[in-house]
Amino acid sequence: MFAVVVTLKIKPDHLERFMPLMQQNAATSLRDEPGCHQFDIATDNARPGDIFLYELYSDAAAFDAHLASDHFKAFDAATADSLLDKSVRTYAQVIQ
Repeated sequence: MFAVVVTLKIKPDHLERFMPLMQQNAATSLRDEPGCHQFDIATDNARPGDIFLYELYSDAAAFDAHLASDHFKAFDAATADSLLDKSVRTYAQVIQ
């Protein structure tokens, strides 16, 4: 398995528009990408603009396929102006 951890900081006035797009991206990834096994979106009420994503793919190639998908490219373009900060970290499973 291949894990992806993403932290996002969203502009306060963009949050209401951002979250439905984020939820749609996660749902489409899980539904349409055979290599996507988990796509969690988490927030903290005390920090609503801070978004934490945990994604689990079969392997790095499945994550690359996610990044190349039409739905991700559309999401990325639609939300680019909403971001204050973004960090992406990837991890390969060591023990199975």
